[in-house]
Amino acid sequence: MPNGAARAADGAHHYGYAEESGMPTYDELLPQVIEMVQPLAAPGRAVRAETDLVSDLEFDSLKVMSLIERVEDRFDISIPLNVLPDIRTVRDFTVQLQKLLEKV
Repeated sequence: MPNGAARAADGAHHYGYAEESGMPTYDELLPQVIEMVQPLAAPGRAVRAETDLVSDLEFDSLKVMSLIERVEDRFDISIPLNVLPDIRTVRDFTVQLQKLLEKV
């Protein structure tokens, strides 16, 4: 089963991060975020933590919404639109995602 799709025996989500805490670390989330961003990126563009979603990857509002949909589906969360102004890079997005997952 791919990361994000596996479920623990008790029905809780398991996304390939530390079992002890149950909370994903930034380093555990970043590869998953990059995996979801890459297909939306302009062809030939590398995706790294410091990559700017708009200027480097040519994201428009539709691509941003598509990324949000992918993340919401994968992690079974809702991303409030009011966090979007704080997100410019893949790192920013990952940090916001980690904060949201800590609240779940």
